[in-house]
Amino acid sequence: MASKSPDAESFQWEPQPAAAALVSRLIDQFLAINDDVVRLAQRMHVETGTRLNDWVDSIWLPKSFEQGSIEKNLAEVGFETEESSPQVWHHPGGIFPQIVIGPVALLDWNEKNENLTLAIKINDVAHFARIHSLDESRLLGQPGSRLRVASFSPQQDTVLVAIERQGWQDLTMPTETGEQIALAARHHQQLAVRNRSSTATQSGFDFCANMLRQAIDDLGTDWACHLFFAAERTYWMSRNFAARVQYDRQQQLGLGWANHDHHTYRSSRSCFHLLIGVLEQMGFQCRERFYAGQEAGWGAQVLEQPQAGIIVFADVDLSPEEISADFSHQPLPHRDQLGTVGLWCALHGESFLAAGMHHLECQFDFDAARSQLAEAGVETMAPFTDFPFLKQAFTQGQMWPVEPDRIEAALADGHISQKLAEQFRREGALGSHLEILERNDGYKGFNQTGVSDIILRTDPRNQ
Repeated sequence: MASKSPDAESFQWEPQPAAAALVSRLIDQFLAINDDVVRLAQRMHVETGTRLNDWVDSIWLPKSFEQGSIEKNLAEVGFETEESSPQVWHHPGGIFPQIVIGPVALLDWNEKNENLTLAIKINDVAHFARIHSLDESRLLGQPGSRLRVASFSPQQDTVLVAIERQGWQDLTMPTETGEQIALAARHHQQLAVRNRSSTATQSGFDFCANMLRQAIDDLGTDWACHLFFAAERTYWMSRNFAARVQYDRQQQLGLGWANHDHHTYRSSRSCFHLLIGVLEQMGFQCRERFYAGQEAGWGAQVLEQPQAGIIVFADVDLSPEEISADFSHQPLPHRDQLGTVGLWCALHGESFLAAGMHHLECQFDFDAARSQLAEAGVETMAPFTDFPFLKQAFTQGQMWPVEPDRIEAALADGHISQKLAEQFRREGALGSHLEILERNDGYKGFNQTGVSDIILRTDPRNQ
């Protein structure tokens, strides 16, 4: 069932400095005890340009921790919980790790759970274990399961836990059969090699929707969604040099892309409702919408899949009067003029099909990541957001070759000049980026003014 597209006013995200200070205090208490994790945090910063806090999945506190006050402190800064054992606290107004109070049965090697435990999110527990020389006895969960866990560096009543989640947010082990795990591997492979080249866009969307339907029937919506986006990131990396450089840096510490912030798709007007439909098939819910302004001629729908932990930013050419309508679910009429997004799709194809994602945005230490990538031969564009609570910049765009038929069609329709056509034939056109992002104070929103600016700067006509 399609979810209603809410107005931007429905999601008034604000920085949450008090909640951020409380989470930082808990992490600092852990680091004050465990010097092994201090060294890991230093390596994260120096070798990947990332911050430990951005990798934290959850913080597990024993019941005796600040007894009588920690629950009060969490509630005062906006965390909420439901009656459960253990207590799991989350913050609906920002991006924060879960705070878990009480014994976590997941750790059968620590049944009493009297340790202060920091859990970090990673993509592949087995790879993390190899990188950090962990004994196999410290691993939980079957290979390919929706949840795998490795404990690392038990030290003075503290434990670091690495968590690999595949659409599973609970802190209990899922019950899966070997057959289901084998099916998951098969569906992931099929999604990874799916035919993206369909020029009949409706049939291309229908083909993928059918693949997803089969995966959902076998595995459930959340697991299928996780596998789809794992395949999407791999395809995007194959077409973006900056992505491969940064992924290799993060894999040297066994981390993968678990610091992803959001995945951005560009769509033609005729296919936008198809894109939203297949995302909703995977359990996405519409969040805020954006209109970048008349000059940019562009809008976006933000969607979130909470169980899989995926955010999508879906871009489309848009007119001022269309922002008040349900542009995400109603087919958009043909428009002769192409904006930045429409021209990109005309030259490269739909993000969901041949082109792949326009960019993946991950969380970093903004200045450190840009400096380190420059040393590795990857330059970044000028920042388009520079707030204390949000910083954003694209890496220099990856140039993609353009099929001659697409250039001729754009030229014949008057979307590009003869000079640009020659340039695209010779040099290709702007394709994809890696986006460097830093969030502070748990800020969950986006910068509409800044996004309008970067959309104009990434128009192939301005390259």
